[in-house]
Amino acid sequence: MARLRAALLGVVATGAVATAVESAPPGGPERWQRTNYAGRSVSLLGGLAQAGGTSLALLGAGRTGAAAAVAAGAAGALGAVDDLTEREADRHVKGLRGHLGALREGQVTTGALKIAGIGGGALLASLVLPARGSGRVARLAHRGTSAALIAGTANLLNLFDLRPGRALKVTCVAAAATTLAGGPGAPVAATALGSAAAGLRDDLSERTMLGDTGANALGATLGAALAAHPSRVLRGGALAAVVALTLLSERVSFSRVIDQSPVLHALDQWGRR
Repeated sequence: MARLRAALLGVVATGAVATAVESAPPGGPERWQRTNYAGRSVSLLGGLAQAGGTSLALLGAGRTGAAAAVAAGAAGALGAVDDLTEREADRHVKGLRGHLGALREGQVTTGALKIAGIGGGALLASLVLPARGSGRVARLAHRGTSAALIAGTANLLNLFDLRPGRALKVTCVAAAATTLAGGPGAPVAATALGSAAAGLRDDLSERTMLGDTGANALGATLGAALAAHPSRVLRGGALAAVVALTLLSERVSFSRVIDQSPVLHALDQWGRR
């Protein structure tokens, strides 16, 4: 019952924030307009609605929800900074390796600032989550891996936001699985599921897009839900998968892999215009 309530709260909160920001877009609607992969004009207000609605809804999910709200709020805010203030000189810098490489050369990109900010928010969220382990070292290790899982998942989901609806579909699948896995993070995952479902229609129709704002916030929420699970095997497996996929993305195009797989391609195309 708590999971269903959390999912419904995610739907309602995200819908309410979407209505509010669309009726009075901060800085005007033009500030949020972007051109997508197909050359169509879309609005980043969809991402703002996801970040704001998810963060608000998470406040009703207890201590784990509060930790997730911290992570989602920080990730969404830093994503918005990147979405709205990215310089033309930074646009060619892509991926984790690209931003860190630019930093080594003395170029501080908005992406590098986002990485640092999301990492800080993830660390703060890990301090809010209950520590697991019988000793001080074990508890510190748990907090460190929790922060890595939250920040890594926030970054990974953003890598899927290259086609309409793709990142939201990934969110729905991952959130549904995490919800069914149970544990303290289940209501948090259910909230992410509800929020993602609420924005899916507008994203698929290419009226809105997530951008870094929405994708980072939803990813951080999923990461917090996974970090709160009592199973060390599940947490470790999730972190390993996140790291492996992130490293793989530096060498392999996710879009190319999806397009070459008939099943993945069909799922990716489902619902799109």
